[in-house]
Amino acid sequence: MSLNCLIVDDEPNAVKLLELHIQQTTNWRIVGKCYDALEALECLKQQKTDVVFLDINMPRLNGMELAGLLPSHVRIVFTTAYSEFAATSYNYQTLDYLLKPITLTRFLAARQKIEAAFRSPAQADRKEDDHQDYFFVKSGKTLQRIRLQDLLYFEGEKEYVRVVTVKEAVLVYKRLKEIAEQLGPPFIRVHNSYIVNTSQIERVLDNHIHIADKRIPLSEKFRPDFMALIQQRFL
Repeated sequence: MSLNCLIVDDEPNAVKLLELHIQQTTNWRIVGKCYDALEALECLKQQKTDVVFLDINMPRLNGMELAGLLPSHVRIVFTTAYSEFAATSYNYQTLDYLLKPITLTRFLAARQKIEAAFRSPAQADRKEDDHQDYFFVKSGKTLQRIRLQDLLYFEGEKEYVRVVTVKEAVLVYKRLKEIAEQLGPPFIRVHNSYIVNTSQIERVLDNHIHIADKRIPLSEKFRPDFMALIQQRFL
């Protein structure tokens, strides 16, 4: 689905991360990146916009104040570090409320809501490939499409990461730390060299995680967060 979106946030790193999520997982067009609300109002006059990704805590004019000035056809996804404004946000034409840092998993869930809101009834009845949860990774000159449900684990190798799925392994030029910052549950870092998909775990034994035919070490550094996550699935 093709949509025109505008990013409004006074934090350059937050803008960069959201831009990355959009570019990797959608066909949307980013019509502008604005670092304050007044700049965004000018951009909206010049660019046809479907969705605004809107920070709340900004100078001069905050996100809630800007939301009240937006045309009724423009939908809003709030992006903020503050959970206390969630209820108020739905007084506007809000589709979702994302808490920073925005993980790839959470963004993909928001994408489904956004595209559903703009999909016609005829389109809603049709199974679309671009509605699946996937992203692209760059391996050499190739852009490889990876479905989240197929991912087993990520293995760091200095400046590279091996992305291992049920079908293949793809080597990408990126640090494991960068990938960890973009992912949320069910993905979790369990070692300096590994991120695993907890939904693919077969068993945990003697400080090792078994996924498919791989035996992955579970380090003491990451064990508490790992155990807290999988305890949510204890019977």
